[in-house]
Amino acid sequence: MLEVRKSHERGAFELDWLKSSHSFSFGSYYDPRFMGFRSLRVINEDTVQPGGGFPPHSHRDMEIISYVTAGALEHKDSMRNGSTVKPGEIQYMRAGTGVMHSEYNASGEALKFLQIWVQPNRRGSAPAYDQRTIDEAARHNQLYLLASGDERDGRVVLQQDARLFTATLEPGAALSYELGANRGAWIQVVRGVIEVNGTQLDAGDGAALEEEPTLSIVGKSAAELLLFDLGA
Repeated sequence: MLEVRKSHERGAFELDWLKSSHSFSFGSYYDPRFMGFRSLRVINEDTVQPGGGFPPHSHRDMEIISYVTAGALEHKDSMRNGSTVKPGEIQYMRAGTGVMHSEYNASGEALKFLQIWVQPNRRGSAPAYDQRTIDEAARHNQLYLLASGDERDGRVVLQQDARLFTATLEPGAALSYELGANRGAWIQVVRGVIEVNGTQLDAGDGAALEEEPTLSIVGKSAAELLLFDLGA
């Protein structure tokens, strides 16, 4: 079963410095049909204008990932982390028992990033932070693991039975991914056009897949995607 979440159908929120599209219910946007997918709770596609950003605010018991596609994101938090995240990097924050943080546009151009929340499989953990560089060659026409619940994978460690991959595709490039029994996948198109099991997905589209043992992904144009492999 494949269910498509079209880009233009997402929830929308806009301020003078922010434009945000919500794949799932978030903040003032509520749709009982789209409350998340398995442990994946939030995918917000945010565009932040120069000088704009999210002032200090708190989170707890959530796995938070920032995936920057343009510009630079300036991060500060109550764990005394201060960093700048740029395209080709992934930022991870475990909110755990509680953390305060801020995120601002640190460049003179529009900052574009995906804000992703995954619900943890346990509550009350100590907060944690990680930031990794993505190997561009390793994700060219192939899936590259960004984060996993298995520490042996050597990537960002999530407190959840979940794996997050990225790939950049040339037109015509094809990928195949075997989805284990009782697992689900969410594919988010960051840019370009792809085809998943015969269904076309455009930039900003997402798709939930269950009871599809094999995922066949083809680049219909130059494209970039995220693939979430999620347990029950």
